[in-house]
Amino acid sequence: MVKIVERVGRFLGLGGDRSAVPPRYVALADGLIVTETHVEGWYLLGTSNTDLMSEGARDDELDQAIAALSRTLVGLDCHLRVLWSPLHAADYLAEAEQMFSAGDWRAWAELRVQRLDQIELPSRHLLLGVRLTDRTGAAQAAGRRTVQNSLGIGTSALSPRELARLDAQMRRLGHRLAASPWRAQPASVEMLAWMISREQHRGAPAPAAHRGTVTGAALANLTRGRVLPFPDHLQVTAPDGSVAAWSSVLVMTGFPESMEAPGPGEWLRMLAEVNYVPDLGDLDDNVSVVPVSPEASLRFRVHPKREALKLVDDARKQAKEQRRSAAANSAEDPGREIEETEDVMASLTRDMRRDDVTLAEDHPRLIVTSEESLDDLRARVDAVITFYGGLGIEVHVATEEQRELWLEAQPGDRLRVPDLGHVRDVAALAGSWWWGGAAVGDTDGPIAGYLTGSTPAPFRNDVTAGSSRGDATTTAYLGRSGRGKTTAMMLSLLDAGFRGGFGLALDFKGDLGGLVSAARYYGLSAHLVETGPRWSGFADLFKLLDREGSERAQTEVPTQLGIALPGHLWARGAETPIQHATNAVIAEGDPATWKVIEYLRQMEDPLAREAGEALHELAQTSIGAPFMGRPTTDVPPLRPEPGLWVVQMPGLSLPDIESDREDWSVSQRLSVALMHSMLAFGITTAGRRDLRGLRKIVAVPEVHVLTSTKEGSAFLSYIARVGRALGTALLLDSQDPESLAKLIGVVEQLTTVVGFQLTTPSQQDALAELLGLPQDAHTRALIRSIGLLPDGEIRHGHSIVRDRKFAAATVQWDIPSLELRDLLDTSPRPDVDPEDDVEHDPADDPDGQAVPLEKVTTP
Repeated sequence: MVKIVERVGRFLGLGGDRSAVPPRYVALADGLIVTETHVEGWYLLGTSNTDLMSEGARDDELDQAIAALSRTLVGLDCHLRVLWSPLHAADYLAEAEQMFSAGDWRAWAELRVQRLDQIELPSRHLLLGVRLTDRTGAAQAAGRRTVQNSLGIGTSALSPRELARLDAQMRRLGHRLAASPWRAQPASVEMLAWMISREQHRGAPAPAAHRGTVTGAALANLTRGRVLPFPDHLQVTAPDGSVAAWSSVLVMTGFPESMEAPGPGEWLRMLAEVNYVPDLGDLDDNVSVVPVSPEASLRFRVHPKREALKLVDDARKQAKEQRRSAAANSAEDPGREIEETEDVMASLTRDMRRDDVTLAEDHPRLIVTSEESLDDLRARVDAVITFYGGLGIEVHVATEEQRELWLEAQPGDRLRVPDLGHVRDVAALAGSWWWGGAAVGDTDGPIAGYLTGSTPAPFRNDVTAGSSRGDATTTAYLGRSGRGKTTAMMLSLLDAGFRGGFGLALDFKGDLGGLVSAARYYGLSAHLVETGPRWSGFADLFKLLDREGSERAQTEVPTQLGIALPGHLWARGAETPIQHATNAVIAEGDPATWKVIEYLRQMEDPLAREAGEALHELAQTSIGAPFMGRPTTDVPPLRPEPGLWVVQMPGLSLPDIESDREDWSVSQRLSVALMHSMLAFGITTAGRRDLRGLRKIVAVPEVHVLTSTKEGSAFLSYIARVGRALGTALLLDSQDPESLAKLIGVVEQLTTVVGFQLTTPSQQDALAELLGLPQDAHTRALIRSIGLLPDGEIRHGHSIVRDRKFAAATVQWDIPSLELRDLLDTSPRPDVDPEDDVEHDPADDPDGQAVPLEKVTTP
């Protein structure tokens, strides 16, 4: 009978906190929600990159969070919301208009948008509300409003003076919270309007703020909806009377006595890890795991030290009295649990008096929502209960309390069900790590994949942005063969190409031909050149350095020919006739390296003729032809203009740094000479003043080929050191991070490190050092497993990324379609014709929608 009366009382709006009327909003402004009774300051919290944070760094950040709770928020009524929203992939098109300029950039951006729509990445929003003040005369104002509304003259205007006072109060607190690990900033009025209106599931656009505030009818429209409470869920009704969504509020009634972090103690951070398998019926035979994305509402209050000490002392005294009573009235043991409680309270009192420790009272609620069906909601609820049950946390549906708890979760409301809360020390509350997760990459720029840590989000990577922000410009892709590092580099080059950049890729392995195919398909200017007689003369230094004038080539060409020349001829003094022939050819006009060789062959000096004949024969080889052969076709030279150039040199055989020049074979001499052309062109292009405004990228897959020579190491160090000043980005791809770590000049300029799977402990430690991770067994296990699926198969494109802020997180590099994946395939394809231009025409592939590469790539 009593329960029936209580239910009737709640239904009629009676019965204390549970039956309090819903909040009546007066105004919204940046960082402020004003109701008829009180004012709340609302702040948007940042995400801290904690997934791969070191133990020491985690301890430091946790101490800072405890201090913020114990000092900044002590004595204040707080309301934390953890919300999820779908990623608005279409916004990327608007960004692309400002970001891309070359080729069919719109088709490229639309391909990424289609992929983002397909993988449905959720976005997490952390908002903290703090009750700032009660409104003066709120009760009288409420009485006047009742009379005024009955007469039709009601008003809820907020005076500019009051708004200015409240704004100053909110910002004073916000300034202190900004220094916390949460990096709090006042939530925009648009964010607050979205937070309130989203509960109605009507999809209405947020109202435009008038002079920075939302009031009146626009504010009332935010809560215009209908929510019907049922014993175990709520039903949200759409404007047409249909059901828009089903929601259920869950309460967390029991926690273990102690929880570890990292681990179960991070129960708020783990919200993104709750998944379930939806029942699709006969629509789909494939089994897919999707995130539940439960939301959290946590009202809490940190007690002042004196108040907390009193609570602890009262609990200790109560336990003591229970122990004495049990001992006096029974001959049995008073109970170990009572004795332990007394000891724990006494110990906690000592800690609170000695350290910066206090207590917090919190009331955690989880809100699970489905827009599919009631059965789907219950499947999601079961998944949440099962997940937290595995952590030792008791979660269940708040039966017969759905209305009260749903209202309690609304911003501007109050604590309605105080008997479902917990009292714990602030360290335990902070240990839930609600602000923890994964955050890595650029804040803007091209999207190249997505984070796979505890907070999924798009991964942005702009390899050309370092120079514009005054930072280093070198990116390293490191890991085993076949794990996706070269493909990740090609995706970066494509994005740079659409930004109007010039990219030069020195392809020593011969597997970057797909980059040219993909670039041409999407309308970019792209060229593939190779070693061999077909490309005779394309790397002629006279052509490559023509913008610098003949002065630069006048010294570079003799040096190059001297490298290619047999050692015995160089030892006999062939340097002098080679320089003479170079000067003579320049004087005649329209110089070319092959003309220098022909001039030598016609000279009267026997040594000159012998040197000329030797170089002429070497120019017929596949490695010698590109830099000193006579052009047989109209081959365009390398040009530093917007577009991508891939120079394939798979036959190079470069000598080791320790080897003497006299010991070089013919192949090694020619390889070094050809590389001399590429390096001279790269350095000259990077340093040209007229190209300072052009985004320039030099990409070197299999960088160990270059680092094995003195010239190559010097080139890499030069580009890395001056890349910022010259607007040139350097992309390095290597299977040997241990050797790369020895190039101090390069390592010091690394702005981004992308680490793929490695299995050798020494290489794993070298990669861990470059990623800024501890060199321990846990990191080695992480690097070993990063490229594997749960069943042990290869997971292509999965990596650990360290960004310019030295944050590290796991990232999936994502090729947005199978068609693009086939184009970028790094497997040898002998049937590819470098001169076969394939341009993109959307009409040719109307069904070319983005499709998943493999099911494991969707989070």
